[in-house]
Amino acid sequence: MISNQVLQSTLEGLKAISRVDMCIMDTEGILLASTFEGAENLRSAVREFENSQAESQELQNYQFFKVMDDTQLAYILIASNPTSSGSTEGHMVGKLAAYQIQCLIVAYKERFDKGNFIKNLLLDNLLLVDIYNRAKKLHIDSEARRVVFILELPGERDTATLEAIRNLIGTTSNDFVTAVDEKSVIIVKELEPDDEYAQMETCAESVLSVLPLEVRDPSTIAYGTIVSELKDVSRSYKEARMALNVGKIFFTDRQIIAYSSLGIGRLIYQLPIPLCKMFIKEVFDGKSPDDFDEETLTTINKFFENSLNVSETSRQLYIHRNTLVYRLDKLQKQTGLDLRVFEDAITLKIALMVVKYMKYMENQDY
Repeated sequence: MISNQVLQSTLEGLKAISRVDMCIMDTEGILLASTFEGAENLRSAVREFENSQAESQELQNYQFFKVMDDTQLAYILIASNPTSSGSTEGHMVGKLAAYQIQCLIVAYKERFDKGNFIKNLLLDNLLLVDIYNRAKKLHIDSEARRVVFILELPGERDTATLEAIRNLIGTTSNDFVTAVDEKSVIIVKELEPDDEYAQMETCAESVLSVLPLEVRDPSTIAYGTIVSELKDVSRSYKEARMALNVGKIFFTDRQIIAYSSLGIGRLIYQLPIPLCKMFIKEVFDGKSPDDFDEETLTTINKFFENSLNVSETSRQLYIHRNTLVYRLDKLQKQTGLDLRVFEDAITLKIALMVVKYMKYMENQDY
């Protein structure tokens, strides 16, 4: 339903124009918004009016109006009758106010329905025929290009964060901001015909920039691939979710993670743990990469960063070329893998990533 803040703001705006005091109560007689003191004293009159068949009625020098949500009574709106001009002005302004609240109910209900539709779409809770039928009723373009972003916050999501993102995305656009758990915010963004992944990075940066400082740095945002049909939005969502998970393992230094940039990490993430253990046992012959000292691990990582270039790696490590060759020979004796050979280098790179994945999954079990 409409928030009390919106109802209060609406009444105050109407009073500023008409100078007629008004208040709104729910069907239980609870005061939701008011522009004058003592509105609570009208509860008994509200009960009397609620039980009547009339849609509007004058009681105790106030005009009472029923505001409906389809066929259900939603609110009672009460407008005062200015003593200087009789009851006509109060009745007219009250009727206009009731109509305004009625329009707000319709708008909020449509927004709520769209939000529910998008949630069910993301979670694959809809049949294909239902997707297109409901999209047509809700005036959602089924052939627009879209992409799904998932923003993961360090703690539980609060209302202020959600509203800040909604204000950034825009409430009148064809984008949707929703949530399916306590820590994430999901953005389903409709794209322009010429938008590509460079624009996705810019959008992700903009989302992070509106977050409060205390949650901005620990937050991570991921996005899936661009899809051109509404039915594929759930695929983009699953890709974004995978990008978040894979990023926690292999890309801990990134705040923005694209599904298309996951590389081999995406494949490793989908491997069963028993198969990983078998692979590690074969590669390291029962040993573990944990046995490598810090110097060896630094050398391996820097060698990979420099595309197996011996000269550049030795320069960045501030060691002589022969010292690097000695370290590589030592590693070859330990593992049987020569990093100067491309095939061996790939094997070790994958093995180290598999070990990292296994450690992460092991920690998730606790």
